Amino acid sequence: MNHLPSPPAPAGAPSAGEVPAGRLGPTHALIWLIAVLVLGTTLFLKGTPIGDIFALLGGCGAIGAATLAAAGGGRRLMAVLVEAAVRSSAGK
Repeated sequence: MNHLPSPPAPAGAPSAGEVPAGRLGPTHALIWLIAVLVLGTTLFLKGTPIGDIFALLGGCGAIGAATLAAAGGGRRLMAVLVEAAVRSSAGK
């Protein structure tokens, strides 16, 4: 039996089973995929036009991406996205 304490994990390293903020694990990606497919199919079967479904799901994806970027400390990414949006709206 070894009575030595185990060495501490390196600073900033995620522990086993922990997904760093801003990154999707395989389970999260599968859940997201299933949710999008079910929502899109349900809306289509209820008679919603395809264009509206794509706009809704695209908006949900944009909100999710912005949330992940903000939670992951993606300030530079957010600044680039905001700058691109401003230039796009200004027509430059």
